[in-house]
Amino acid sequence: MTAHRAASDDVRTPERAGPAAEASGLHRHFSVRLLVGRLAPALWVAGVMLWECSLPEGTHVLALLAATPALACAGSAGRSGIWVGGACALLALYPLGLCPGDQQFGGRAATTAAILCVAMASCYAVRRRTRLADELASTREVATAAQQALIRPLPPRIEGFTLAGAYLSAARCAAVGGDLYDVAATAHGVRVVIGDVRGHGLGAVSTVAAVLGAFREAAHDESELAQVLRRLERALDRHLNCRGLSAPGKGAPGPAQVPVASASAAADGYDDADEEFVTVLLLEVRADGSVTVLNCGHPWPYRLSQERDGAPVVEPVAEGEPLPPLGLLPLPPGPPRPLRLQLPPGETLFLYTDGAEDARDRSGEFFPLPEVLRAAVTERTRAVPPIPAAPAEVVGRVRHELLGHTRTRLPDDVALLALRNDRCRVHGQAQGPGRERVAVRLPCSCREPSAVGGGGQL
Repeated sequence: MTAHRAASDDVRTPERAGPAAEASGLHRHFSVRLLVGRLAPALWVAGVMLWECSLPEGTHVLALLAATPALACAGSAGRSGIWVGGACALLALYPLGLCPGDQQFGGRAATTAAILCVAMASCYAVRRRTRLADELASTREVATAAQQALIRPLPPRIEGFTLAGAYLSAARCAAVGGDLYDVAATAHGVRVVIGDVRGHGLGAVSTVAAVLGAFREAAHDESELAQVLRRLERALDRHLNCRGLSAPGKGAPGPAQVPVASASAAADGYDDADEEFVTVLLLEVRADGSVTVLNCGHPWPYRLSQERDGAPVVEPVAEGEPLPPLGLLPLPPGPPRPLRLQLPPGETLFLYTDGAEDARDRSGEFFPLPEVLRAAVTERTRAVPPIPAAPAEVVGRVRHELLGHTRTRLPDDVALLALRNDRCRVHGQAQGPGRERVAVRLPCSCREPSAVGGGGQL
């Protein structure tokens, strides 16, 4: 499916130009378009008159004046503009000695009737277009509210951590698709989920809603991250069973359910022979910077930091074997073994879905995600003293480069999320294994009011 910038920017990441510049450019675009639309009928009438005067005697093109109201309609001049254009055409049809020769009364009467008929038809078209535009605007308003309820805008800060996210949908004119993410501040720490439903576009939205709904409840209820993951698995199982799909070993539907599964899968654009599953990455980040990670078939995040000499460090967090995606195979009966790491103040975790790495340009080259991340970090480390790149800058840079790489034709949905630890330390330095990293001066966030839930007021 051809993907364009149906992209919703979460929190949402700014482009190179600010909102004021974008609004100014959009206003100029519509002003020029409106001016051209209103001048087109007059230019058309003048052109027809000049052509008529240049033709030999006995040859006439005044019948082309009947197209004047249609041009006014196409130029969005409104009903008043249509009638003004029709009046100009009628005045040009009966000039006072501007054209050589006389037109017969019948020919002029027929052209007059044609102009009036086209004007009335154009007025009806404008009225219908206005009604449809109002309905479209209302529908978009409802759709935007529903999409923001599903993929909620992230707060800029939550419990001492700075956040930024972006969402690019492969579906036309959609802000959501088959990817998901959310962040919640809980009594057990800041919990983050990012996932990717098999497939993309609007057909996967129901599964996204089921997984996100389960996470938003379990993140606050469960003290252990492993129990949150099992809650997500159970919610996905119930969702797939309602649709007539299930993973192997989870109560496969009987023969009576096969038509339901086929119909549901066909409606969502999936292959009937395949199962639906979700890759999930769960994180729990505590105030001391300790991070617990559970991975179910999802790409590992990148750690963004810098060495003491200011050199950027972009390294994947890939330690341990991930669990199978949810819905593909049952989770192991025992407690899963999480990955534990440390996120010192000033360092950033960059999470993404595989649509970012799998995106190709026209020549078939994959998107160079590590290089783009390194460039985003390098821009800020050149300062003296070095300043860590803000999550919004990192996400915005990746989003901008990704759209340029694919020329906005994304083959899959893309979700991007960056989380930086902005909590203060006791004037120490962040030490990483095997290298010395630069001490980053950050504003103290220990006494800042924290966010309540995933989208509270900071």
